[in-house]
Amino acid sequence: MKGICIILGCWLAGNILSEVIGGYISGNIIGMLLLFILLCLGVVRGETVRQPAKFLLGTMALFFVPFGVGIIDSYSVILDNAVAIVVAVCVSTFAVIATVGYIFQLLNRRGKNG
Repeated sequence: MKGICIILGCWLAGNILSEVIGGYISGNIIGMLLLFILLCLGVVRGETVRQPAKFLLGTMALFFVPFGVGIIDSYSVILDNAVAIVVAVCVSTFAVIATVGYIFQLLNRRGKNG
C-alpha cells in the first residue's frame, strides 16, 4: 500500500509542478523524474515500489484502450492526413535516431579519453 501511495504521490506532485510552470512539461514526466530522484537519493527504497510498479506495468495495455478507440473513431481524419502523418513520423524518427547516435558518440569518446 505504501508503494502505490508513493507512486501516486509523485504523479500528483508532478502534475501540480507542471501546472505551476505553465504545463510546458507533462506532469507524468515530472512525476517519473521525481520518483527517479527519490530512488537515487535513497529516500525511497526500490523494494517499496517494486510490486506496485510491476502491477502497473502488467496492466499498462489497458491504459491504451481509450486511445485505440479514439483512433478508430477518427479514422477518416487520419486517412485525410495520412501523408502528413507519415512524413512527421519519418522525420521525427530520423531526428531522434540521429540525436541519440550523436550523443552516444560524444559520450563514448569522452569515456575513452577520460
